[in-house]
Amino acid sequence: MNKKHESSGISDDLPLSSAVKEAVDVIKRGTEELLVDTELAQKLARSEKTGKPLRIKLGLDPTAPDLHLGHTVVLNKMRQLQDLGHTVIFLIGDFTSMIGDPSGRNVTRPELTREQVKENAMTYFNQASLVLDPGRTEIRYNSEWSDKMTARDMIQLASRYTLARIMEREDFSTRFKNGSPIAIHELLYPLMQGYDSVMLESDMELGGTDQKFNLLVGRELQRGYNQEPQCILTMPLLEGLDGIEKMSKSKGNYVGITEPANTMFAKVMSISDEMMWKYYDLLSFRSLSDIGNLRDAVKNGRNPRDVKVELAQEIVTRFHSKAAAESALEDFMLRARGGIPDDVPELSLSGAPMGIGQLLRQAGLCASTSEALRMVDQGGVRIDSEAVSDRGLKVEAGTFVVQVGKRKFARITLN
Repeated sequence: MNKKHESSGISDDLPLSSAVKEAVDVIKRGTEELLVDTELAQKLARSEKTGKPLRIKLGLDPTAPDLHLGHTVVLNKMRQLQDLGHTVIFLIGDFTSMIGDPSGRNVTRPELTREQVKENAMTYFNQASLVLDPGRTEIRYNSEWSDKMTARDMIQLASRYTLARIMEREDFSTRFKNGSPIAIHELLYPLMQGYDSVMLESDMELGGTDQKFNLLVGRELQRGYNQEPQCILTMPLLEGLDGIEKMSKSKGNYVGITEPANTMFAKVMSISDEMMWKYYDLLSFRSLSDIGNLRDAVKNGRNPRDVKVELAQEIVTRFHSKAAAESALEDFMLRARGGIPDDVPELSLSGAPMGIGQLLRQAGLCASTSEALRMVDQGGVRIDSEAVSDRGLKVEAGTFVVQVGKRKFARITLN
């Protein structure tokens, strides 16, 4: 007789092959939390024995995203699971998007129309397909079952969870203590998200750390519907280029996945040597042993910049092409040597002779004259490869290449 987990009903006496153990290591790599690793190991062992892939769910409420590398952390994990042979379910929350999930917020998120959701979902999936294999991705919409629910169905679903458990969610409890309003429909959101796991018969669900409560609700609801409960995998937030704040477009510390190859490459190269290893863990598709070898090589004297180049090339290749990555490396090295790249924007200005601060501001190389003068003081301004040290310089008429910092160039014709 098979021994069972008291909490889940999953058989725990299947032997774990080396392939299963390696798969668990791959899945756990770079994660914040896995609940429960022994259950997942048994699910994988059963999958190996029966040849039936696991069903891995990622639920997304599309809100017109412009994806950056931080967004791809969970998508990378989904791709790794695809490569391990399992079924990835890209669940579009077209029904729940019109409710509004307050996770991690202290106010209700605005509702979206059906048309907005469909448009956003297509944008999201097109960008996500730069990471996922679209041919091996099952796309579902939770309106398939949610729209069909009657009032009786909704009340029966609500009866399977208590208000006390719902109020354990931090954002709800905080708002309640502060006297902030909580609408009844918001309390239904985690139930609806959990019900998705029931309808999809999910074996594992992925999400950010702010989604842990909702994922646990799905696990409990599956038990209530006599299903094997899903495992839960939460992913950490990726710090941005500053190495401090989480990657965010509003903070300007992001690497957009649709940015030009040269820009993407240079931004990755700007991260610190220490932060590089977290980027490898969360973004690279290289094996753990490969990354371990790179770490050892750096410890033994290899220049960490060379290892960072490999990371930048991998990322640019994924979102552009190998040729684009090679070209981006050449461009980066040229700039590092103080050379002038081929793709310098050209513009014409009038008003010669013009002060250097005003010139840099009008050319768009600096946001303000004061910033431009600071760059001069710091030795970050060159005209035709010659450093400018005089903040009082008046630039005469002519055509010349102006450089600010390592990456900003303009070929200016001043009249």
